[in-house]
Amino acid sequence: MTTELSIALAQINPTVGDVDGNIELLRKARAKAAADGADLVVAGELTISGYPPEDLVLKPAFLDRVEEQVKALAAETNDGGPALIIGAPWREDGKLYNAVMLLNQGEIETLRYKHLLPTYGVFDEDRVFDRGPVPGPISFKGVRLGVMICEDMWDVDVTECLDESGAEILIVINGSPFEVDKPDQRLNLAVARITESGLPVVYVNLVGGQDELVFDGGSFVLSADRELQIQMPTFSASQITTQWSKSDQGWVCAPGEIEPVLEKTEQMLAAIYQAMVLGLRDYVTKNRFPGVILGLSGGIDSGLSAAVAVDAIGADKVHCVMMPSPYTSQDSLDDAAEQAAILGIAYDTVPILDAMKAFEGMLAPVFGDTEADTTEENIQARARGLIVMAISNKLGYMPLTTGNKSEMSVGYATLYGDMCGGYSVLKDVYKTTVFNVSHWRNENFITGFLGPDGRAIPERVITKKPSAELKPDQFDEDSLPPYDVLDDILMSLIEGERAVVDIVAKGHDPAVVRRVWHMLDRAEYKRRQAPPGVKISSRAFGRDRRYPITNGFTNLMWEIEGE
Repeated sequence: MTTELSIALAQINPTVGDVDGNIELLRKARAKAAADGADLVVAGELTISGYPPEDLVLKPAFLDRVEEQVKALAAETNDGGPALIIGAPWREDGKLYNAVMLLNQGEIETLRYKHLLPTYGVFDEDRVFDRGPVPGPISFKGVRLGVMICEDMWDVDVTECLDESGAEILIVINGSPFEVDKPDQRLNLAVARITESGLPVVYVNLVGGQDELVFDGGSFVLSADRELQIQMPTFSASQITTQWSKSDQGWVCAPGEIEPVLEKTEQMLAAIYQAMVLGLRDYVTKNRFPGVILGLSGGIDSGLSAAVAVDAIGADKVHCVMMPSPYTSQDSLDDAAEQAAILGIAYDTVPILDAMKAFEGMLAPVFGDTEADTTEENIQARARGLIVMAISNKLGYMPLTTGNKSEMSVGYATLYGDMCGGYSVLKDVYKTTVFNVSHWRNENFITGFLGPDGRAIPERVITKKPSAELKPDQFDEDSLPPYDVLDDILMSLIEGERAVVDIVAKGHDPAVVRRVWHMLDRAEYKRRQAPPGVKISSRAFGRDRRYPITNGFTNLMWEIEGE
């Protein structure tokens, strides 16, 4: 039996559906591991198909391609190089499993199937996969590896079975999406599994953007005494070869690379910004868009969105347009032009006054002598949406919307206007966090960003009072509570699912809480038509939080919560 083992952790960025491309990523990882003298390469969950594959796995032709390519990759392991532990959808006896497999000595040597299939939040695995039995260890070079697939680590049962079956090292392959505070959750769960089993844990995660999800990597190794031995980077593809030796106390990983830990608040802001950058970068590049187009208003939401876009895909792929109305301030005109210059992006100005007059004339016979109201304001937003879409159609750039979570929560957004677009980086970011992240970006630069190493957003864009500028002397707080109050109430309602009476007990005005709750409830139909956007929180709009639009419980809730 061997007493030395070299395991390469391959934190790679697969693309859902690109079986051939994902196989090539694994080939490159294996070649690097061979050069490093590794015995074994471990990659993330469903690396072959990409994660989550959703209904792609219901297509027999897709599964045929997966099996064909896995068998071809397995044959390549007959060259004396490293073995592979990888994930793929796999059919057996008429059932479909989320599988992990050992490819070794020219064949698929061992298969194990995911036991716990998550059906909460963004996960819907029980809908497309069959549940596998509680797995036993996988033997490799005489070492019994307790291999789990993602959710299998979140409960004690699988670890307990592996431990009782003689596992010596726990290896977890993961497709774990980013959420604020998720890294701490993963470490805490790994520590719990070590405490129960006395075994070291190897945790390998995916990295990259997939529609609304961002996989943040952050793979790690914890020793049997719960010490961090390896901590890989977040938000970037990476690979490291770890060295293991067997002692009287069991298998021990030699200390290696550990990414520096930032102060908690700075770490959170950096993670949110990097998630937005990676999510947008992969959405644009994996879908083969030549770039993005967005309205640059001189406000903080479009300012932060533009900075993220440039950091994600480069200034040459970002096109901005200022669309002033008679209500647009000179400050906004100056600030938008200044930011375009700072970022080095293409910048056009297309005034909307003529469109406003045209619609006023066209609708006059219908509107008659009615007073102007939000209808006319919405026409301005929709004229801008039309302009952005026209530029998108002509140049092929994907339209990027700029609304934040606070606005989307209460419906402070216009259907077919500022909501008009293909993707949103701020969709799950509250307004107060928009301010904080903007300050962070102006003071920080991370290797891999493609924008300026320094200020990316003019300071006045961050400090001036937010305004939609759809009528004279208009400010957001004319229609909404102050953002620090609004966001605290919204987080209690959305992430916390707390009752109005509980939120009032925190010190908020009862009338304000009820008003915010009512706006949140009434805006569901708008959110259902919003573009996808980067998931940041535990309760992002869309797959995480799914409320019916037609909802007969609303009136009853109004009575209950209004007491």
